[in-house]
Amino acid sequence: MRHSHFPKLLLFITLSCIAFTTNAQKRSKFKVIAFFTGKNDMAHVSFVKEAHQWFPEMAKKYHFEYDTTSNWSNMNASFLAKYQVVLFLDTRPEDIAQRKAFEYYMKNGGAWMGFHFTAFALHQSAFPQNWDWYHLDFLGSGQYSGNTWRPTAANLRVDRKNEATKNLPKIFKSQPNEWYKWEKNLRTNPNITVLLSIDTSSFPLGTGPKPHEIWHQGDYPVAWTNKNYKMIYVNMGHNDMDYEHKHGKDVKTLSNTFDNEYQNKFIIDGLLWLGTQKSAKQKK
Repeated sequence: MRHSHFPKLLLFITLSCIAFTTNAQKRSKFKVIAFFTGKNDMAHVSFVKEAHQWFPEMAKKYHFEYDTTSNWSNMNASFLAKYQVVLFLDTRPEDIAQRKAFEYYMKNGGAWMGFHFTAFALHQSAFPQNWDWYHLDFLGSGQYSGNTWRPTAANLRVDRKNEATKNLPKIFKSQPNEWYKWEKNLRTNPNITVLLSIDTSSFPLGTGPKPHEIWHQGDYPVAWTNKNYKMIYVNMGHNDMDYEHKHGKDVKTLSNTFDNEYQNKFIIDGLLWLGTQKSAKQKK
């Protein structure tokens, strides 16, 4: 009689093992590749260095793989096929073949998250708007049309209907950042869902010294997704830097992008959503 509990114990162990296996299978197992340049603007370089530390920590915590490359020739079909999510940390591909490879990747189920300068484009600059699919269709923003200065924190209003934002408060305070505005009105684009935007409580935003670098009113989306693709653009990625007291190429970082609970929650929840989505409406 003393062995009568053994069948129940075995059943419990078996069910526990099944539950553990099922939960393990549900863990976020996907592969991320982050492309970066890490050469232009010390604020962007500072952000890239941060990202190289923060994302590997998140990969261990949330059970995904994270790789990086500064070799943009890896932007080809065979290389991209190894990864479920592509990150652009600080710039975009310039080579036509690389651009075509990325477009093909995104149109065929790939996922992407891009930060700050990766959306920048301006005619008669070193980064002209010469990639219509990316800036007009994919991002929907068109050209850059201005920014705040100096990098400052902002109160961000949240659309909590997306998986990337459902765990955030309605408004949270960001890390200091250089905020961009855009040529196109993202609110009128039926394919774009704005996830985060500057809340009116942030105004005036920026310190100048130029008057147009201080925003007093307006609607400024800072993170959004496109329903035709698995993507999120995040305007954050420009740390505040001590440009006034730089010595040679060394500029002290005055703020850190990944030093904010809610902002980090948005980025990691967004990445997990991108990495585990099974489908998205794809353009043919």
